[in-house]
Amino acid sequence: MPFLRFRFNLTKTIGLLLMTATLSAQAQALKVVIAHRGASGYMPEHTLQAKAMAYAMGADFIEQDVVMTSDDQLIVLHDITLDRTTDVAERFPDRVREDGRYYAIDFTLAEIRQLQASEGFKIEDGEKQQDYTERFPMGKSTFSVPTLSEEIELIQGLNKSTGKNIGVYPEIKSPEFHREAGKDISTAVVKMLKSYGYTSKQDKIFLQTFSFEELQIIHEQILPAEGIELNLVQLISGVSAYPWMFEEDGMEKLSVFADGVGPDKGLVVSRSSQETSLQVTEFVARAHAAGMQVHPYTYRLDPGQVPAYADSFEDLLEIHYFRANVDGVFTDFPDRAVDFLRNR
Repeated sequence: MPFLRFRFNLTKTIGLLLMTATLSAQAQALKVVIAHRGASGYMPEHTLQAKAMAYAMGADFIEQDVVMTSDDQLIVLHDITLDRTTDVAERFPDRVREDGRYYAIDFTLAEIRQLQASEGFKIEDGEKQQDYTERFPMGKSTFSVPTLSEEIELIQGLNKSTGKNIGVYPEIKSPEFHREAGKDISTAVVKMLKSYGYTSKQDKIFLQTFSFEELQIIHEQILPAEGIELNLVQLISGVSAYPWMFEEDGMEKLSVFADGVGPDKGLVVSRSSQETSLQVTEFVARAHAAGMQVHPYTYRLDPGQVPAYADSFEDLLEIHYFRANVDGVFTDFPDRAVDFLRNR
C-alpha cells in the first residue's frame, strides 16, 4: 500500500508539473515583441533596412509611424518634421518655417525621395550630434524615408517568402495637426490598410494613436464607413494627458473604443521603484479587467536607458512581462526581447 500511495502521489505530482509547464508555455506564447520603429537599436529608425532586420530577428509586430506629405502621400516617419533624421536642412534650406523646423507636410513625396535618412541627431554649436552614440554611425551607408505602402509590401512579401505572419502596428501621428492642415490622415491610413487586406480584428494589426478624440472618430466613423474592424490602441504618455483614464473605471470607459492600451512603461512600474521596493501600479490589472491588452513603450538598452530598479535589460523584461504582466513591449532591440522570451 505505501508503494501504491507513493506511485499515485508521484504520478499526481508529475501531472501537476506538466500542467504548470504547459500553462507557463501558453502564457509566454501570448507575450509579444513589437519592433519599435523597426530594429532601431541597430539601424536608422523607420528605414526599410531597420524593418527587414526586425523581421529577421523574430519580432511579432513591426511599428510604423505615419505622417502625410503635401501631395497626400503616406510616409513612415516618427516626427511630423524632417530635420531630426534627414539632411533636409542641407538640401532644402529655404523651406524652413519660422520655428526653425522642416515639416514633412510642406514637401511632396518626390522631394522627400531626395533626402538621406540617418540616425537621430540634434544640433549643438552648429554641429550634428548623434542622439545614441553607440548606434549605427551617422553618415555611413545610404538610407531613405519609405512610404507606408512600401513598408507594408515589404512585410507582406517577407510573410509570403518565409511562411510567417508578422503583423503591422501603424500609428496615426499628430492627427489634429493634419486636420488643421485640411488632411484626414486617419481615413487615408484606414483605406490603405483595407486595400492591403487588413479588415478584421483577427488580422495581425493594431492601429494606434495618442489622441483619444481621433480614436473615437476612427472607431465610430472611419471604420464603419469602410465596413471593416481593426484592433485599436490608445497610447498614453502620462496621467495628465487624460486623467479620467486613471480613475477606477477609466479603463472600462476606454475599452468601449479601444482593444488595447500603450502606456509609457513608467505608468506600469513606477520610476521611483528600487530593486528592493518594486512599485507595480494597478494599470495593467485594470486594463486586463476591462478586456484590453497592454503594450508599454519603450524598452532600450542604451547607456542610461535601463531603470535603476532593474539589474539588466533582461531583468527589466522579466519585471514587466511577468511581474507586471504586460502583454507585449515596444523595444528598439527586438532580438533581445525575442531571445528572452524563448530562453525563459
